[in-house]
Amino acid sequence: MPFPSVRLSPPAGRPGREVRRLERTLLCYAGSEDFVLLYPVYALLFAGHGLSTAEISVLFGVWSLTGVLLEVPSGVWADMVSRRLLLVAGPLLSAAGFGLWVTLPSFPAFAAGFVLWGAGGALRSGALEALVYEELERHGAGSRYPRLMGRAGAAGTVCTVAATALAAPVFAAAGYAGLGAASVAACLLCAFAATRFPEDRRAAADGARAGHAPVRAGRAPALADHPPADRAPDLAGSARGYLHTLRDGLAEVHGSPSVRNALLLAVAVTTVWGSLDEYVPLLAAEAGATTAEVPLLALLVWAGVTAGGLLAGAAGRLSGRALGGWVAVASGALAAGALWGVPGGFVALGPAFAVFQAADVVTDARVQAAVTGPSRATVTSLGGLGTSLTTLLVYAAYGAASGHASHATLFALSAVPYLVIGAVMARGRGPAAQGGAVRPGTGAATAAGPGLPGRDSGPVAPSDV
Repeated sequence: MPFPSVRLSPPAGRPGREVRRLERTLLCYAGSEDFVLLYPVYALLFAGHGLSTAEISVLFGVWSLTGVLLEVPSGVWADMVSRRLLLVAGPLLSAAGFGLWVTLPSFPAFAAGFVLWGAGGALRSGALEALVYEELERHGAGSRYPRLMGRAGAAGTVCTVAATALAAPVFAAAGYAGLGAASVAACLLCAFAATRFPEDRRAAADGARAGHAPVRAGRAPALADHPPADRAPDLAGSARGYLHTLRDGLAEVHGSPSVRNALLLAVAVTTVWGSLDEYVPLLAAEAGATTAEVPLLALLVWAGVTAGGLLAGAAGRLSGRALGGWVAVASGALAAGALWGVPGGFVALGPAFAVFQAADVVTDARVQAAVTGPSRATVTSLGGLGTSLTTLLVYAAYGAASGHASHATLFALSAVPYLVIGAVMARGRGPAAQGGAVRPGTGAATAAGPGLPGRDSGPVAPSDV
C-alpha cells in the first residue's frame, strides 16, 4: 500500500480574515477542551469514595465502550446536521459529566459521567476535522490544514500540562469541588468557542457534488448527495437519511483506493504511539527514576509531542520518502531510548514522539484531502473507530506480554511497526501532505495522481507559533 498520493489546494498567500478567525477559534477550542483540572486526579476521586480497582476499571471500560459505539453514528450525524452544533453540544455533555462526579460522587454517577464524557468526545470526533478542512478549502487555504491541526494539538497538550500543574494548588484550596468547578468552566468556555466557528455547509456540499464521481457504476443518487443545509431539518431524525449517509461514507472508503489507503495509514500511525504514552511513567520507573523524577521525564515526552504538533506544517511539505525516513529514524530512537535502561534514554524518546505526532497530523490531512464525497465526517469517524479498536488490541497485547517482558523490551518491539510504516510512506511520491487537484470554483480536493506539489503558505517560523 503506497503512501496515498493526493494534492492539497495551492496556497493563497497570507490567510484572509475568515481563515484567521477560524484559526483563533480552533486554538481556543482545542486548548479549553483539554484544560480539565480533574484529569490527573479523577482516579483518586473514585478511590476516595470507596471504589475498588476493579470498579474503576469497569468505569474505564464504560468510557471506552461509549466512544466505540458512538464514534460512527456521531460522524454520520455530523454529515446530516450542523457540525458546529455538535461541537457546541460535545463540551456541554462533558461538563455535565464532570459536574455529576463532584456533586453526586457514587458509582452510578461516575458511570453516567463517563457516558456523558464519552458521548461528548464522540460528537466532536470527525465533526471538528471535517468542519475545519472544508472551511479552509472554501477559502482556498486547504494547504494550511496540517499546520493548523498540529498547532491545535500542541495547544491541547500545553493546556493539559498546565491543568496538571494547577490541579495541586486548586485541590489544596478548594478540594475536588474546586477542581470540578474549574473543569466545568473549561468545558463551557470550549462550548462558547465552538459557537464562533464559521460554517457554510451549502458551499461544501455543492463542491462535493460538482467533483464527486460515483464510486460504483450505476449507483442511484443518495440523499447524502444533496446539500446538508437543505436536508438537515428533514433528515435529522430520519433512519432512512442516516442509512443513506452511512452508505455514502462506506462506499467512498470501499470504492476509493486513495481514501482507503489514507485511512488505513492514519490508523496505523496513531494507534501505537497513542497507546504507548500511557506506559511512559512505568518505563521511567523501571529505568530507575524516582517518583519525583517520573513527571519530569514524562514532560520530556510531552514536550516532544508538542514540538511535533508545531512542526506538522513543515512535515506536510516533506516528500513521502523523506517523511518515511524520519519515521524510520524515530522508530530507532524509540527502541534505543527505551533499551538504554537509564533515565537519560528519555532524551531520545522525546524526538521520537515528536516525529510520530507530526506524522499523525500529516496522515490525517491525507484523509481529509482524499475525501471527495459529502460524508466527510462519516469517513473520518470510521478512521476513529478503527483507531479505537486497534488501540484496545494494543492495550490487550501489552498487558498480556507485560508478565513475560520488561517495559523497555515492549517499547522496543512497539517500534518495529514504524519501520513498516516508514517504508510504506517512502513509496509515495510528492509532498507528504498533498491533497487532491482543485476543482474550478471550489478549492475542494479530488483523488488525483502526482502533480505540482502542494505547499503550505510558508515555513513554520517562531512568529507563526
